[in-house]
Amino acid sequence: MGGRVAVFDVGKTNVKLLVFDTDGRVIAERSQSNAPLQPEPRWPYLRLDTDRAWAFLLASLKELGRTTSIEAVSICAHGAAGVLVGERDIALPAVDYEFDGFGEVDEAYDTVRPRFEETCSPNLARGLNLGRQIFYLEKTYPGPFAAARAFLCYPQFWAWRLCGVAATEATALGAHTDLWAPAQGRLSSLVERRGWSRLFPPRRRAWDTLGTLRAEVADATQLPETVRVVCGAHDSNASLVPYLAARKDPFTVVSTGTWVIIMAVGGQTALDPEADMIANVDIFGRPTPTARLMGGREFAVLAGDAPADAVEPEVAAIVASGVMAMPAFTDQGGPFAGRKGWIEGPEPATPPARAALATVYSALMTAHMLRRLDAPGDIIVEGGFNRSPAFAGVLSALMPGRTILVAPASGAAAGAAMLARWGEPHPPPHLAQAVPWMVPGLADYAMRWERCLPRHGASD
Repeated sequence: MGGRVAVFDVGKTNVKLLVFDTDGRVIAERSQSNAPLQPEPRWPYLRLDTDRAWAFLLASLKELGRTTSIEAVSICAHGAAGVLVGERDIALPAVDYEFDGFGEVDEAYDTVRPRFEETCSPNLARGLNLGRQIFYLEKTYPGPFAAARAFLCYPQFWAWRLCGVAATEATALGAHTDLWAPAQGRLSSLVERRGWSRLFPPRRRAWDTLGTLRAEVADATQLPETVRVVCGAHDSNASLVPYLAARKDPFTVVSTGTWVIIMAVGGQTALDPEADMIANVDIFGRPTPTARLMGGREFAVLAGDAPADAVEPEVAAIVASGVMAMPAFTDQGGPFAGRKGWIEGPEPATPPARAALATVYSALMTAHMLRRLDAPGDIIVEGGFNRSPAFAGVLSALMPGRTILVAPASGAAAGAAMLARWGEPHPPPHLAQAVPWMVPGLADYAMRWERCLPRHGASD
């Protein structure tokens, strides 16, 4: 214990390997873009590119291991992803949740999926309910499905590839999968009725050491076989880890990236499945009221794939012009996913203006769901939206009287690194209070935006 930890951070857009020192600082990092494999005759569905990610992981461990002593590997990975495996290899390629071909099984699946009251999983689009992916593979490929030995959620799949030990873990199973009953802390009735229980290995805690590197992995990376492999966690729940270790309930974490995940630790509000409000499960197995938006994807639609930085004068100009972005700009996740978004007024013509509109929209949507969730305590913003002060500044101005704290951008990876040293003392994360952007007319603008919102769950 106490050595340097390599974290494999598997996001929807990028995969990263980060090495943390004993003080929790990132001392080395490598990254690579992440994109699905397109359907082909043999596998006519959108697939996760596990082979490319695996090659990146091995190469990065080998490169970074030459210059630093790695004692453990931990994993955080995006949700709605899992892999059917055999004894030593993948049994069926993993489905990418953005695959839009579930229509052939949707009606049948919707008749067997558990009620929201049991799983706190809304009926989500495409493959965002992980149970729908399993059902699709069972119906479409019955032979390979029957031969599979285990179904591993994504963090535990990578741990298994590294050390050969299969595990089930609550944060990954509790992320809107239809597979977990959070209040009871057990597999859902869907798993029992479908006879899938055999596919779920013993439950382990996110911080458990599952084993050490397989001999062939040690050989490929030139790392010692004694390197520990930690069970790992769903990435949004890994983002909670530094604050669970350092703070008392209640507080709220807004984890930002491709998804904006709002987690109300110690919250008590009733959940509205029509607004994409769910119960995530933290590393201790406790249900956590949560709201979700595909905020990073929507930001990219509005601002462009290579956005300019949003600056305060441009935000002020957007507010003064009255131009508004109205939800939604993705059909996946969030309270308005059934609606097609539009821009009210003349569309911004320059990259800074588009970035300003995207920032205002993202902050408005986040503030709206913070209120819907009745999110308690300090609001901690972590992740990709903190690359500039714009998002937290606008959000703070939209929520007067609330304390908005800005955390380092590596929250999920930092949490995964902490799991590898769970039980050891950790310095509390450095948090800076956001400075509100005092934009003239913003409060009236926000009120007009709220009045124009469509009814939750309505579609065109």
